[in-house]
Amino acid sequence: MAAQNKFKLALSSPSGPPLTICWLSLACDTAAELLAQAGFAACLVDAEHAPNDLDLIRRQIMAIELSGQSSVIARTPINEPWVIKRLMDAGAQTILVPMVDTAEQAAAAAAALRFPPEGTRGVAGASRAAGFGGYRKGYLTTANAEACCIVQIESTTGVANIEAIAAVPGVDALFIGPSDLAASLGHLGNPNAPEVLEVLESAVQRIVAAGKPCGIFAFEPERARRFIELGARFVAVGSDVSLLVAGAKALVAEFAPKPPT
Repeated sequence: MAAQNKFKLALSSPSGPPLTICWLSLACDTAAELLAQAGFAACLVDAEHAPNDLDLIRRQIMAIELSGQSSVIARTPINEPWVIKRLMDAGAQTILVPMVDTAEQAAAAAAALRFPPEGTRGVAGASRAAGFGGYRKGYLTTANAEACCIVQIESTTGVANIEAIAAVPGVDALFIGPSDLAASLGHLGNPNAPEVLEVLESAVQRIVAAGKPCGIFAFEPERARRFIELGARFVAVGSDVSLLVAGAKALVAEFAPKPPT
């Protein structure tokens, strides 16, 4: 049997507490293991903007699973079936697909996570996900139910198509990427611009109104709380990089020479 996808189960419970996500960009299984034990609902292994290859991703998936506390999300570098297939075979059950602009692109992503007849995922009965062919009987017939497809909305085109994307069968949640959306709106490097914030808040509300769980980046606590108030179900509240930088800077500042009084 496929392992129960606890993150997907939590997403289906709208009355539950908001789900916190830690973004992993260091391509380090030790960092993944450390942060997974902190108690985040999920740790996301990023293959789009982090120097991850498939083996590094597999090792991080294993480290997160061993924590027994955090679920695994893997972000693909691109919306391509062969990439999604390899991440699924490595053991990821929840996949975040970036740069989804249309219902057609969302449908292709959702299909790539699932075996026929529901999808187009290729069958590998001896993969890690399938228990190497001998340790997880019934995986092939139960994997589709545990697969969770999250599509990332990060352009003005994607925002315009929110309702159509949310209506795609097999799309389990929508996730908003503020940085790329800000660039798409003409505010490169400034996701806190008033115009951008207005679009972000509207997008969250539209996704919730469409009946799908909404996720978003929000490393500033007050911003995260605002999106949660608007109905965001899961929020990326920090990353291995941001936590390491903040801790290092705070420690250096603590021992920096103080100006004379």
